[in-house]
Amino acid sequence: MKWEIVIGLEVHTQLSTNTKIFSGASTAFGAEPNTQADAVSIALPGVLPVLNKGAVERAIKFGLAVGAHIAPRSVFARKNYFYPDLPKGYQISQMDLPVVGQGALTIQVEPLSGNAKPYEKTVRITRAHLEEDAGKSVHGAAQGLTGIDLNRAGTPLLEIVSEPDMSSAAEAVAYAKALHTVVRWIGICDGNMQEGSFRCDVNVSVRKPGEPLGTRREIKNLNSFKFMQQAIDYEVQWQIDTLESGGKIQQATILFNPDTGETRAMRSKEDAHDYRYFPDPDLLPLDITPAMLAAGQATMPELPTTKRARYTKEFGLSAYDANNLT
Repeated sequence: MKWEIVIGLEVHTQLSTNTKIFSGASTAFGAEPNTQADAVSIALPGVLPVLNKGAVERAIKFGLAVGAHIAPRSVFARKNYFYPDLPKGYQISQMDLPVVGQGALTIQVEPLSGNAKPYEKTVRITRAHLEEDAGKSVHGAAQGLTGIDLNRAGTPLLEIVSEPDMSSAAEAVAYAKALHTVVRWIGICDGNMQEGSFRCDVNVSVRKPGEPLGTRREIKNLNSFKFMQQAIDYEVQWQIDTLESGGKIQQATILFNPDTGETRAMRSKEDAHDYRYFPDPDLLPLDITPAMLAAGQATMPELPTTKRARYTKEFGLSAYDANNLT
């Protein structure tokens, strides 16, 4: 039986600011646990967030790089949920009015197997919104216990959400790699995946041709392109096997175990209404002026797609060589 694979990505990009998105605490990686957790990071009563201008400038720069709409007015919201490493009991994020709207990224896809030729594809970007990171649960910090490190709490993130435009692990990996290249190229993220600076959530579903979208399962926190390919391939086959044996797919958040090469369910997947979003009363709406857009454009380097096209046209290089040089 023929099945169609449908994939969309949510990529969390840690922005390269020296301080957190709503406080002056350092974002440097590798400090001793909880030494960079200031009063705002640990949510002491009465503290107030102050927006980091550098985070806004980096979000604008990304939007310009992917040809996206930049909202003239953007609003921060409270996203309510419980994690042990989320001190406030909510995350400051954006919902209805993100800073970056619809854009697109053209990717070069190298098929992972067979004799298929490389091809080009455009993946639509739905939105990119600013938010703060949570802390980190350190399992096994002591015998039988989990420790909480809040150094990462409040680190600025740009969450980049794609449309479900990808139909294979090869396309998903190519898109993630292209995005990784762009955010490093324009200097808004160091891209260190082993440090969690660039991590991906992959939404996977399958359907029969011509049918509505299937039920998706979200593979969380992939920080390796190799693991992304393995996780998608396993999850796709698991969903197909489940459906062909008469089972049903339940919407869920799942984890990939690189040691076993398998995915497993972590929890049922929440929908937006479960988070009870509402505008954060401590943060004013963010107005983005033409001068801010001009400043972002003035610091923009020649982008990879433009450079590839120029190398092909001016020097007669093949697409493959231009891509490698870029």
